[in-house]
Amino acid sequence: MSKYKYPYRISFFRFLLNSSEVSKNPIPFHYRFFEKAKSNSFSIQPFFSKRILLTRDAIFARHVLQKEHKKYEKSKLQTQFLSKYIGYGLLTASGAYWLQQRRLIQPAFHKKKIEGLLKTIDETIKTELKQIPLNTFQSLYSLMNVLAFEVIAKSLFNFSAEKEDLQQLRNNVEALQRFIVKDIRQPHKRFWYRLKGDFKTNMKLVKESRVIINTIIEKRKISKEVHDDLLDMLLNVTYEDGSKMTNEQLIDEILILFVAGHETTANALTFTLCLLANNTKPLLKAREEAIAFNEDIITMESFSRLPYIKNCIEESMRLYPPAWITDRVALEDDTFNDYHIKKGTLIGVSIYEIHRNKTYWDNPELFFPERFKKENKKETAAYYMPFGAGPRLCIGNNFAVFEMILTVQTLLKNFNIQTRKDTIEISPLITLKPIGVEMKFAKIYRD
Repeated sequence: MSKYKYPYRISFFRFLLNSSEVSKNPIPFHYRFFEKAKSNSFSIQPFFSKRILLTRDAIFARHVLQKEHKKYEKSKLQTQFLSKYIGYGLLTASGAYWLQQRRLIQPAFHKKKIEGLLKTIDETIKTELKQIPLNTFQSLYSLMNVLAFEVIAKSLFNFSAEKEDLQQLRNNVEALQRFIVKDIRQPHKRFWYRLKGDFKTNMKLVKESRVIINTIIEKRKISKEVHDDLLDMLLNVTYEDGSKMTNEQLIDEILILFVAGHETTANALTFTLCLLANNTKPLLKAREEAIAFNEDIITMESFSRLPYIKNCIEESMRLYPPAWITDRVALEDDTFNDYHIKKGTLIGVSIYEIHRNKTYWDNPELFFPERFKKENKKETAAYYMPFGAGPRLCIGNNFAVFEMILTVQTLLKNFNIQTRKDTIEISPLITLKPIGVEMKFAKIYRD
């Protein structure tokens, strides 16, 4: 008898029968088997690899991601696979190197440091929103994607980078993201991708993107100008021995900030605006707050006067967490309650399912921003993890939240919004993407 004990076991044969469905959208598959297991976790034993355990148990998730995080590391999918495209930085690194980089870069994303970027963030948002086409339905994600990219670009490089270079970088990053998803979801087509030259084409985009970023870094070093942007902060941080990051390390971290930083924000803004457009009472309450907010100079204190808009974003990220799933591999045997987990087990933490788990949330399918009011924070904190949990909590979480609050506030103050659909289609790729969301913006004119 095995000394290892796992939750309800799903037949691997049944998993194979559903493989085409899973590759398109694994969430219904997950839900079906959570319900079949009558449990918040289930396991699968593939024929020729380690066992897989999927969970929507928030307490178990925090055990893996936070309490016993030293016993687990990210899988090769998140480290070796992604790193060949986007570099070996905070998102893809592991072990001692990740810890060293985290300690080095963390101060650059401290709230006090971000405060110095708020003017740039606010100005960029206002500039982008002025260009929104009016009185016609547009792809909302496309608009938010451009806005989020411009915000991270201006925050990283202030206004020192050439517009053409940034446009090329955005095009490259978007193309790489599309191919990464295909490569992950359809590994059986890798021979075909190689035969067609897709791998060669995309690695050329990687090289081109790294050259663009390296050129910006070199220009900044030569100029010795002070810009007070994220690039300045990254150039000036030092290791314990007084040394600084090499250009290759800087490129890794910057490329990851572009890839991870702008798409997740664009997703979250798209979901938030769509939910508001389809829920009249929260929309009117958020607009009232947006109109009452009238500050020319944005500071950290400003956000305390936009609590309901923040609640709307938090509730949107509960229903549609951009980082919808994460994984870890057990580095050693571990126990949790009556589970005894073997070294090498792959654990998938479905944040999407945790956020909709009836064990933790009343009416979990309902868009109800009030559940994130200040007095409810203690009740929701243990089960809410849109930016992950533990030491690998997203380093840019504060930056993203401030950017989203300012975007929603500015947009609701100046535009009426309307959607075509009252439901949201999703595509769970590397991030949770909204599909086919269109929105019409009508300018609000005031005396």
